[in-house]
Amino acid sequence: MKYLLVVAHPDDETLGAGASMWKWSHQGNTVDVCIMCTEAKARAFRPSDEELGDDTNESNKFLGVNKIYEGTFPNIEMNTVPHLQLVQFIEAAIKESEPDIIITHHPADTNNDHLQTSMACQEAIRLFQRRPEVKRVKEFWYMEVPSCTEWKINNAMTTFNPNCYMEVASCSEWKINNAMNSFNPNCYVETGKDGIEAKIKALSMYRGVMRPYPHPRSAEFITGLAAYRGGQWGLNYAEAFEVVLRAY
Repeated sequence: MKYLLVVAHPDDETLGAGASMWKWSHQGNTVDVCIMCTEAKARAFRPSDEELGDDTNESNKFLGVNKIYEGTFPNIEMNTVPHLQLVQFIEAAIKESEPDIIITHHPADTNNDHLQTSMACQEAIRLFQRRPEVKRVKEFWYMEVPSCTEWKINNAMTTFNPNCYMEVASCSEWKINNAMNSFNPNCYVETGKDGIEAKIKALSMYRGVMRPYPHPRSAEFITGLAAYRGGQWGLNYAEAFEVVLRAY
């Protein structure tokens, strides 16, 4: 199985799916990562761009990542970039990576870069419709990123409830962002305690990312969230995802 994680910033991939990435790679699966913003600008308590690049490589190598696609879009300013440019960058990664499963941010994340990445990814996964030579994606997932996803306070985005619709063929049927007001996990990857410890170790390789408890990026919070998600389905620690599309 081939996985491609499309994220806004370095460390988002590890925060959202680090334990699962570690598990998948150790099972012999291919895990690639596409990072939209690789600059350290506006990142509090963060290193230089060069140091951030070193941290990204070290952390992802530890998790068993096969390849990293690095974008140069502006950090915390992705809303200033034409949507098409974001889509085309992700499409290029999809074309080369040929993933079976693509995982990205939930569009309700409070970080605007996460929203822009999610919306662009939703468009990019349709590349196979325009380019017959491109492998069709089998599954599309949202992931849970501590310190962002739990702050789903933009649920007012769905307060307009129209009762008269115009259907646009090739667009309306792709209504995969209808859950923008909440993250609703329906897929749980059992990682075990070893997987969570690997996730925390990989996060610690990003200088300045980890925080003391009760911050969501603390070891205690990450471990507790994994215990909670695992306990929901009788699993020994787990990471939660929302499967939005599945086609086999």
